[in-house]
Formats: sequence, C-alpha cells, structure tokens
Amino acid sequence: MSSNHTAGQLCANTKKSRRLQPMLTAAGLLLCCAALAVYALGSGTLALTAHQVIDALRGEGPKNLSVIVTQWRLPRVAIALIVGAALGISGAIFQSLMRNPLGSPDVIGFNTGAYSGVLVVIVLFNGSINQITAGAMAGGIITGLLVYWLAWRRGVETFRLIIVGIAVRALLIGFNTWLIINASLESALTAGLWSAGSLNGITWLKSLPAVGVIVLAMLLAQGMCKRMRLLEMGDDTANALGVPVERSRLMLLLTGVSLTAAATAIAGPISFIALVAPQISRRLCANQTQPLFLAALTGALLLLAADVVAQRVFLPYQLPVGVLTVSIGGIYLIGLLIRESRR
Repeated sequence: MSSNHTAGQLCANTKKSRRLQPMLTAAGLLLCCAALAVYALGSGTLALTAHQVIDALRGEGPKNLSVIVTQWRLPRVAIALIVGAALGISGAIFQSLMRNPLGSPDVIGFNTGAYSGVLVVIVLFNGSINQITAGAMAGGIITGLLVYWLAWRRGVETFRLIIVGIAVRALLIGFNTWLIINASLESALTAGLWSAGSLNGITWLKSLPAVGVIVLAMLLAQGMCKRMRLLEMGDDTANALGVPVERSRLMLLLTGVSLTAAATAIAGPISFIALVAPQISRRLCANQTQPLFLAALTGALLLLAADVVAQRVFLPYQLPVGVLTVSIGGIYLIGLLIRESRR
C-alpha cells in the first residue's frame, strides 16, 4: 500500500514538474532579456549604472541621461528584442512545418527574397522607409509563394521544399548582385550596408511600419499554434482531427515569411537566428506547451546578445550584427549537418 502511495506521489510530482518546466524556462529567458537590456542601455561611451538606467526609464533623474537612455539607446535595444523574437518564431514555424532542423527561412531563402524586394525599391525607385517595408514584404511573400508552387506535387514534401528553396535562393543572390552592380554609387552603398544586417541608426520612426507587421504576424502565429502542433503529427492524423492541411500549411508559411520579411525591412537579412533559436529553446525545455513563445524569447535574447558583442568586443570598431550571427551560425550549421549525417 505504501509503495503504491509512493509511486503515485512520484508520478504526481513528475507531472507537476513537467507543467512547471515551460513556465520556469520562460521566466528565466525573460529575466536574462531584461538583465541584458539594462546592461545594453547602460553601456557605451557614457557608462551608466543599472539604477541610473531604471531611473531614466521611469522619467526620473537628470534630463540628459534620460535622453541618452530613452531616445538614443532604447530604440536599438527594443528593436533588437522585437526582431530577434520575430526571427525565432519564424524559424520555429518553418522547422515545425518541415519537421527538419534545417527548415529555416534563411536556409530556404525567404529572407533573401525579402532583401531582393528591398533592393528593388532602393536601387530602382529610391523609395522611402514605408516603401522599403512594402518591398521587403512583397519580395518575401512572392518568394514564399514561388517556392511553394514549385515544390507542389499533389502536396508539399519537406525535402523537395528545402531543395527548391535553396535553388531559388541561389537565383535571387545572382539577381541581387546584378542589381547592386548596375546601381548608382549611393544606392549601392545603401544596399551594401543593408545587406550586412545592422541595427545602427535604428529609430522608432524608421521601424514603426515593420514593427506593426511583426505584431500582427505574431498574433496570427499564436492563433495557429495548435494547428501547427497537430500538423507535426503528420498530414493524415491532422486531417483526421479536422485540420485543413494544405490551407493551414500555406497560412503558416505566409505568416513565417511575413515575420522574416518585416525583420529584414528593419535590419537587413540577419541570418541564423531563425535557425538556432528554436533548437536552443527545445534543448532548454523539452516539454513545450508554448513553442512559439519560447522560441521568440530565445531569438530575442540571442540577437540582443549578438548586438552587444558586436558593439563592445571589437572596439574601436563596431561590427554589423549580421556579420557576427553569420560567423557563429556557420559554425553551428556545420555541427548540425555533421550530427544529422551521423544519424
């Protein structure tokens, strides 16, 4: 009797710990994001203490410090968190749809398509920030639909979608290079800076249109999270449970592309955050009830950390954050490919 009671208690404790694990992981990631944000707001040519940063955010303390924190540094830190979260959710969507750790928008080429849209607006039309955002969205969505259409054979097979995406990405890279070569010097310099993926010069005004798109896409992704998890069980099972498979897959794909395109419109094509963030969040918490939320927090933390490192570690030089993420992400991708080949 006692042994049965003990076994039941252990089982109950195990279930309780499994329920608490996602909450504790999310709380830990939020705490890390907040601590790193305070550090980023306080570091720079004029170093500030955490107390001074918090006072400035509350509207207290000297006015000059408040201007430095809220107007100069806060937009960059906040946009890094928002863009990182968008890329994390986008990566989680694509890896779930394809049931493959390589199913990332930067591997398949959707951020390259968004960058093509940005280049067309900059080089051919010398467009405004709103037009650049629209160009990124159009380029990303058109690329997503093209890849989906080319991969369609009475349904979409994961491996075919990845191969088609890589091929389309290669074509878009050639098209982007041709645009830059034939652009004016000013447009080519602007496009080159954009292609590096940087958060330099970020302001609320420049990023507001794309941030609005990101917020809407995040809400849509969260609303479709249950369908996404059912699709992971296989098309036949999802269909038996009442999920319209192809329509749901297309909606999730467009949502993920929209997140990637909006992030590209703000900061340029920042690679590998979308690839790495969902994988890390799964390792932090195997029992995920809210996979998109944890991937968003992980992506936000990774991008802000990468931006802080790019600004502070290589002084007196400041690297574009995209250069750092590509370097680290390339090493991660090699390790991932080796692990998958051994399987």
